[in-house]
Amino acid sequence: MLASMPCTTRTVPFRGHETWVQVTTPETAHPDALPLFVLHGGPGMAHNYVANIAALADETGRSVIHYDQLGCGNSTHLPDAPAEFWTPELFVDEFHTVRTALGIDRYHVLGQSWGGMLGAEIAVREPAGLASLSICNSPASMQLWLHGAAELRAQLPPDMLGAMRRHEADGTVADPTYLAATQEFYRRHVCRVTPMPKDFADSEAQMVADPTVYYTMNGPNEFHVIGTLRDWSIIDRLAAITAPVLVVAGEFDEATPATWQPYVDNIADVRSHVFPDSSHCTHLEKPEEFRAVIAEFLHEHDLATAARV
Repeated sequence: MLASMPCTTRTVPFRGHETWVQVTTPETAHPDALPLFVLHGGPGMAHNYVANIAALADETGRSVIHYDQLGCGNSTHLPDAPAEFWTPELFVDEFHTVRTALGIDRYHVLGQSWGGMLGAEIAVREPAGLASLSICNSPASMQLWLHGAAELRAQLPPDMLGAMRRHEADGTVADPTYLAATQEFYRRHVCRVTPMPKDFADSEAQMVADPTVYYTMNGPNEFHVIGTLRDWSIIDRLAAITAPVLVVAGEFDEATPATWQPYVDNIADVRSHVFPDSSHCTHLEKPEEFRAVIAEFLHEHDLATAARV
């Protein structure tokens, strides 16, 4: 399906560097269907693992835009940039730079994991053209994320949990025993598809090849968050979001219900949807069901936006 759709790539200048952009267009465009920007996670995991969301182009008659955020994938890599360079504000600015370069004034945003956090950072600034925001598998604060991860880790076999705690305390998180325990956590709560989908493996491989952004902002893995985002929270700013928001998660998601409930509690126009028998990469585990839920939400707010114009 993806191979049959017209797809173009380009780069956009950003702060003296280059952001790589891919635009997938439908065979038949719907006149009211606004473009959708897809924001990948990590930070620093590149667009590969969310590439299948481009199928929404033909399914909804809209353009779907992916881009690799600065520091990863096909965009400029900056392994020597200082830690203070990598901020949410940098990536908000990059989004609007890409959007402006493409000449897009009205649009939807979908963000997965860190991408949903970034989407919320964009939305709290109340940009005029934002028609809707889909926050997928994302926490509203990293402290809530860490609490949720601790609860899920406690469900692992005691020897695995003990190894994790020991190696984290010793700073030996590259030890094979630690990595094996990490992979079991990922199998349960990050992506339950076996073997791991190639798109996810490709994103992970490029991150391992240059872990600058991920290690700086997050840390060595999903639950040992010691990077610059460790104190990040958007909870006290969520009331500023005026765009309609859809929050989605998986039943076994590492983004536990407590991590995303603040979005539901503090955004005026919001709804939520939990996909059964899936985890953090719902879009890879339940791709058709995931896209159907997103498509319905986008269509509703295409029509609402069209009515306001």
